[in-house]
Amino acid sequence: MNAKQNQRKLAVPVGPRDHIQGLETAPITLVEYGDFECPHSQRAVDIVQEIQARLGDRVRFVFRHFPLTQKHPHAQQASEAAEAAAAQGKFWEMYQMLFENQYALDEEDLVSYAEALDLDPDHFERELEGHVHAERVKEDVRSGLDSGATGTPEFYVNGLLHSGDYDIESLWGTIQRTGLV
Repeated sequence: MNAKQNQRKLAVPVGPRDHIQGLETAPITLVEYGDFECPHSQRAVDIVQEIQARLGDRVRFVFRHFPLTQKHPHAQQASEAAEAAAAQGKFWEMYQMLFENQYALDEEDLVSYAEALDLDPDHFERELEGHVHAERVKEDVRSGLDSGATGTPEFYVNGLLHSGDYDIESLWGTIQRTGLV
C-alpha cells in the first residue's frame, strides 16, 4: 500500500452500537471489517485471538461487517444473522459459529445455529426473512468504505488503517509502533 493509504483513518469512531470485546479504557483498539464467508477473515479470527492473548486488558477488539456480496453470496445474510443473534444477546457466540461453519451459511444452517445457541428460532427466522438488520449491516459497510476499506479483513489500530499483511507478525508490528505496548 502507498503512503496515502497508510494514513487512512476510521471514519466512524468506536461507540455503543459496535460489537466490542475488551475494556473501553484499553490503550489499543483493534477494529476489523470482516466478512463471515471470506476465508481470509476466518483466518484472522486466530490472529485476533493471539493479539488478545498477548495484550489481555490492554486491547479492545471491535468487529464490523463488510460483506463482499459480489464474491460471497451468503455474506450479507450471515451478517444479518449475527445481528439477529446480537438482538438476543449472543453476537460473539454467533460470530464464532459462523466462522467455524463458514461453508454452511444457507438460511437453514443459520437457523440451526440459532437453535444451537438457544436463541428463539422463530424470532430469529422472522428477523432474517424480514431483513430487519440489513440497514445495520449497510451502516458498517458505509463506514468501512468511508474509512478506506477495500477488502476483508481490514484492520484499524487506534483508528489508523493497518497497511501491512494481516498475519500476526505484521499486525503485531503495527500495534508495537503505537508505543503503547
